[in-house]
Formats: sequence, C-alpha cells, structure tokens
Amino acid sequence: MNLEQMGQAARAAAYTLADTPTRAKNDALLAMAEALEASTAAILAANARDLDAARAAGINEAMLDRLMLNPARLKAIADDVRSVVRLPDPVGAELDSRVLENGMRLSRRRVPLGVVGVIYEARPNVTIDIAALCLKTGNASILRGGRETFHTNQELVKVIQQALAVSRLPAGCVQYIGEPGREWVSGLLRLDKYVDMIIPRGGPGLHQLCKEQSTIPVIIGGFGISHTFVDDSADLVRAIEVIDNAKTHRPSACNALDTLLVHRAVAAELLPRLSERMAAKGVELVADEEALALLQSGAAKVRPAAEGDFDTEWLSLTLGVKLVADVDEALAHLRDYNASHSDAILTNRLASAERFINGAPSAAVYVNASTRFTDGAQFGLGAEVAVSTQKLHARGPMGLEELTSYKWIGQADYLIRQ
Repeated sequence: MNLEQMGQAARAAAYTLADTPTRAKNDALLAMAEALEASTAAILAANARDLDAARAAGINEAMLDRLMLNPARLKAIADDVRSVVRLPDPVGAELDSRVLENGMRLSRRRVPLGVVGVIYEARPNVTIDIAALCLKTGNASILRGGRETFHTNQELVKVIQQALAVSRLPAGCVQYIGEPGREWVSGLLRLDKYVDMIIPRGGPGLHQLCKEQSTIPVIIGGFGISHTFVDDSADLVRAIEVIDNAKTHRPSACNALDTLLVHRAVAAELLPRLSERMAAKGVELVADEEALALLQSGAAKVRPAAEGDFDTEWLSLTLGVKLVADVDEALAHLRDYNASHSDAILTNRLASAERFINGAPSAAVYVNASTRFTDGAQFGLGAEVAVSTQKLHARGPMGLEELTSYKWIGQADYLIRQ
C-alpha cells in the first residue's frame, strides 16, 4: 500500500466522478445496497471476529454497541443507501443567477469537493455512509477506520468495490487504508497534493491530532457535551419521557444526553421521578451538591460530581445532573462546558424557548424534543458523513450539499472588460 499512489488514484477518480451522470451514480449505489444484503453472512461473521477481539481487549459496553452489527442494523444501512439514491443530486444545481449591467449572466453552480479523507473510529456503518454520500456528490474518498472494526471494514470495502466494478466506475472512487499504524493517519493528513478535505469522526484526541498535523482543511465533528434544560414551565410528566429517550435510546451515540440541567423551582418534583425512571434503565446519576441532596434517597445509583464530570461525553448509561436558577444560568453552563453538538430545552414558555435557541452555541438546538434526532437520516438527508460542530462551511449532520462547493459561471457574447 502506497499513500502517494492512493492519492493519485483518488484524484483521477474524482475527475471521472465530476462528469458522471446522476443515473450512473445512483446505479452504483443501488448495486452497493444489493451487495450489502447479499453479503450479510460474511459481514456479520467478520463483525463477530471484531467483537470477540474487542471483548478480549476489555473494551466497554458502549463501544461494543457502536461496533456491533446485526441483520437489522445491516438492513438499515442498506436502506440508508437506497434513501440517498432517492435524494436530489446537488451537483450542477444553480445557487443563484443574475445578469450584470455589462450583459454577462453570472451564476454559482454546485460542484464536488474533489477528494475527501475520512478518519473514524469504531462504527462500521460509517464506511458505507461515507462511500454512499461521496459517490452521490461526485467525490472520491480515502477512508481510514479504527482497528476495532478491521475485519468488518475489510468485508464492507469488498462490497463497495464490487458495486464500483459492476457499475464500471474506477476502483479509486473509494479506497480504504487497512494498515493499523498511526503513521498512516499522519501520512493521510499531509496528502494535500491530492486530498481536498479531512473529516475526523471520533474522540477529542483524534480531533486534536488532525488539527495539529493536517496540512488539509479539517471539518471537526461528532464530539460535544449534549445538554437538556428543564424549565420551570415544563410539563414534567412528558419531560421524563424525553429525558429517558435522550439518555437511554442509544447511550453510545454522540447525540445522547450527557448533562441534565433542572430549574430549581421544579427540582423537588422532577428529581424523584427522574431517579425512579433512571433506576429502571440502569443509569447512574452524577449530581452537583444541590441535586445530590434531592437524589440520595431515590432509587437510582448516584454519586457526587467530581472535577471534569460535566466536561465528559459519557457515551454510556451515566447522566450528569445540575440545578440552575433560570435559562440564562443554563446557557452559561452550556458555554462553559463544550455545548457544540446537540442541546435541548423543555418548556411551555415561548420566551424561554427563544432565549435558549438564540443563546445556545450548539450545531443543533431543540425545543421539547430529544437530542437523539441529530442524525442525517432523521433530518431527511439520507445519511451523514459526520455531525459538524464547527462554524465554517457546514454545521450539524453533513449530508449531500455539505459535500459540495461551488464555482462561479460567467456567460456572455465575446465580452471584454473595459
């Protein structure tokens, strides 16, 4: 394996894809979905090997859940690919158009980014999601998954290459770095001669590595503490349902709830109910001093919050709990504790909702809804290449449009500048 050669192949494939009709790209995606389902047994067998190795290495349950595939999950991945087929192709669409005084018609047209490098950890579905979204938008991709998904990704890459071959698209459209060494990541981050954008999906360590070492523009995504604030006007019975969903629906996901902020006026009524529900779901509570006093006699396991707890993305059945005076104190907490991903307010007061929407620094903000909705499929994007938590180019789930740029098109009748 040679990174220079991979870069050259990706760049050549990107030139081909930029001029590939939508129908041909969609045919490749449909072939990919069919190949996924036809290869279910081989993919699940490879995934079982990865799971066995992960358990032997002592990987926690949250990470095992992120790693695990089953027939239902694999079918959902194939269905996500089909949903990408049904979405409009953004490439070639005009963003705006006007005629200048000199007679030139000036427009902006969507174009592919070119070559996208994606570095990710644990989740094998990311391999298919990225390949599908990049193909649809005419981008070549170079992928580097984590060592935890080595065998699974090898099978998934076979499926992708099979679909490319059937569709007569270059193998360089989607390439995978299968070598485990960290030097391959560092090499990819410096492949600026061929790669146009790097997207890391993983923990803060991976993000920091990419920011420090990459000579290619980086879009940071997937990490951030998710909060829900329960206002004093909230319907507490219904609020418990939303909190439960946000925390326990899939606790290993990046949009799962990490910290619950509760208005002091409703804490005495809400926290006993919270304790009972969280005990039933096996959730451990980590509480500040005020919340701890109201939770200690409850059914759920609880401990005092320590230094750094409210900075922690739990990715497990653990939930931070803190009392605040009002929406402004809740927003101050968000600013202090890395609110950049998904945050929600539960309230029946319009003024509180608007104050939270305007003040929360997050990529996705919800009113009376679970944070678990921050997802490309849930947003109708078909899938996502990442959830961007930065403020440039793209924010939130990155779907098709976020994988395009644009070029200016000037059309005239042999016009010269005076």
